[in-house]
Amino acid sequence: MDPLKEEFYQLPTIDLAKALLGCLLVKETEEGITSGYIVETEAYMGPHDRAAHSFNNRRTKRTEIMYGKAGLAYTYTMHTHCLINVVSAGLDEPHAVLIRALEPHDGIDLMLKRRPVDNKKNLTNGPGKLTKAMGITMEDYGHPLFESPLYITHGIVPEEIVEGKRIGIENTGEARNYPWRFWIKDNPFVSR
Repeated sequence: MDPLKEEFYQLPTIDLAKALLGCLLVKETEEGITSGYIVETEAYMGPHDRAAHSFNNRRTKRTEIMYGKAGLAYTYTMHTHCLINVVSAGLDEPHAVLIRALEPHDGIDLMLKRRPVDNKKNLTNGPGKLTKAMGITMEDYGHPLFESPLYITHGIVPEEIVEGKRIGIENTGEARNYPWRFWIKDNPFVSR
């Protein structure tokens, strides 16, 4: 599986959030390879988006990678979970796309070892769940997603993409109503 080229990430953020749907997120570790089809994303549009970590051009140690080039991994800890975003837009345009859910593909036994669940549908159907199952950690912060061992490659073409409000951003004023969450229609691994 060859990673998508760096040029793939040169799309406007909303377009990238949709283009990532169906792509395969891959993580190679000493334990083995895990992968999953991206089935849900959310776009965060930088300084003018009250829900974005970079709202008002907040530039902190945590958000610094968002100001880098498109295609880098922006990982951060929310509560006790590591979440992964794809940096988008251009240099000094701190946009990102959150990967919200995956449909497991390779290494499901390894995923279940890392995150034991009774129902496979609950294995990767949320942003914190998928990173734990895949072995994605804060050590992946800033990693180019067009290079091994953490990368995105071609997958499936979604039949239909649905859009709606983003989740878990209630305290962000009008930004909570922006329809910048995208998912593959009827996929059982979408978060909710």
